[in-house]
Amino acid sequence: MNPQATELNEIIEKSNPEILDLLSERGKNIFFPKKGILGQTADAKTTKLNATIGAAYEDDGSPMRLYSIEKQINLAPKEVFPYAPSFGRPEIRAKWKKLIYKKNPALNDVELSLPVVCNALTHGLSILGYLFANEGEKIIIPDLYWGNYNLIFKNAYGTEFETFETFSNSGFNINALKNLLLDGKVGKKMLLLNFPNNPTGYTPTVEEVKNIVSIIKQSAEKGNKILVICDDAYFGLVYKDGIEKQSIFAYLANLHKNILAVKTDGPTKEDYVWGFRIGFITYGIKGGNKEVYTALENKTAGAVRGNISNSCNLSQSILLKAFENNTYWKEKEEKYAILKSRYDKIQEVLQNEKYKEVFTALPVNSGYFMCIKLKNGLNGEKIRKTLIEEYSTGIINFNNMFRLAFSCVAKDDIKTLFDNIYNACKKY
Repeated sequence: MNPQATELNEIIEKSNPEILDLLSERGKNIFFPKKGILGQTADAKTTKLNATIGAAYEDDGSPMRLYSIEKQINLAPKEVFPYAPSFGRPEIRAKWKKLIYKKNPALNDVELSLPVVCNALTHGLSILGYLFANEGEKIIIPDLYWGNYNLIFKNAYGTEFETFETFSNSGFNINALKNLLLDGKVGKKMLLLNFPNNPTGYTPTVEEVKNIVSIIKQSAEKGNKILVICDDAYFGLVYKDGIEKQSIFAYLANLHKNILAVKTDGPTKEDYVWGFRIGFITYGIKGGNKEVYTALENKTAGAVRGNISNSCNLSQSILLKAFENNTYWKEKEEKYAILKSRYDKIQEVLQNEKYKEVFTALPVNSGYFMCIKLKNGLNGEKIRKTLIEEYSTGIINFNNMFRLAFSCVAKDDIKTLFDNIYNACKKY
């Protein structure tokens, strides 16, 4: 093991040894190199003649660039063309941390790590798989989950999913989760929670979140070391009263020394910048201090560096400008209102009893999506193709369950969407 990795592990073990038990073998071995090329480059940062950087510069010391590219971008060259640090730009890391506290007041003054920038949430989740998941280990997850988790965790890192039915009596299946977290051998457990959920568009109620948090705490009190990954891709998009509006991370980050909560989030869906590919990884654990969080940040940035080197500087610069714009929050409210109006229209349309002849709507209250379950005897794949060929309508079929992305359907087209599905189903 590299001495730099050993040093990070010793810091973690001294402060929060529970974290060391959660790290994968890769996670224990990874580090951000402070020596070698990076260390020597850092040492030369203030020199007049700096021949250490693997980038090209003009004679005046500004980043070398093509005018045909520069003229498209209304930012200073230094904010666009150079590499960003593997940790992410310091300014955006600090700003995003402030935003986490603003959006999640339950955190109060709980000490968190400084977010590490990743290439949006898929990459962030992959980095967490790298750091924490050994081959053959299990991740507890609801049975209705984003399909890309399979590639991220199963195919890439050889993990297995221990699933439980997502819903019970039109709500989150608390008892099923409880059974998996409290039963069996005491040891390492990994739990992945995605709220608002993709594909269902469900976020637990305030009371359900309290119960989930209580169960996780009970499991930790039994001696289990628990990694909870909070996939907050659709954070903030809650459309119904009584639904938890804060991230469950806010209630886990200081809950118990045996619980390491990790928040993976970003502007992709929150700020409608799908192509910017910027995300964040933030850690919280009871008793966590600057030293242990810095060690985790170093391991995380080391994994980023060894994987993609760093995330897009241009995207980080544009986002920083947006976050500081005095119209930012008003613009977010306007876009939220559009999505909520579509959700409200869905609830209105589904009052028509005829749709129950062919499908049942699963619980939905947030996010970009909703799901409907076809009645027995209907063939989802045949209906999907019929919808394309005869109704010019596209949906996603999962084993006779349709995922509908109302995020990309105009409010005035909502009724037509459901009528097309109804009519296509009636053909069979």
